[in-house]
Amino acid sequence: MKEADTALAQNTLGAEALLELAVQTIDAVKGLDPVALEVKGICSFADYFLIASGTSRRHVLALAEHLEEALGRAGVKPLGVEGLQEGQWVLMDYNDVVIHIFSEPLREFYNLEGLWAEAPRFFMETGPAVSHAPAAVGSGKETDPTRHE
Repeated sequence: MKEADTALAQNTLGAEALLELAVQTIDAVKGLDPVALEVKGICSFADYFLIASGTSRRHVLALAEHLEEALGRAGVKPLGVEGLQEGQWVLMDYNDVVIHIFSEPLREFYNLEGLWAEAPRFFMETGPAVSHAPAAVGSGKETDPTRHE
């Protein structure tokens, strides 16, 4: 229990700022389609789920590694990380924000966005941002024809 208390005490970012930093990091490592689900009120263990995809096992693992480093530099340590051995679905628990990084086929198969359909969703805008609130785009995210995946 001490370890979890320490991790919580080191969390210097609010949930929204953590979410924004995570999305910026995912974008920097070319993660695909980050979507945040606001699950507070319908989930007892988190306020947000952040879901993103990688194109391969190596990409999924790189996303997880870069997220842990970037959030660590901001003073935030995960309560737990699962799935690093397989590299197909990595779950990173940051208390108020739970990050799911999937390989594309597994994301489609497990369809967390569909499972939590009643949760308000934010299609996260990527690129440089300055505010500390999630960038919500009401109806959907435009695809970027210049993005090479």
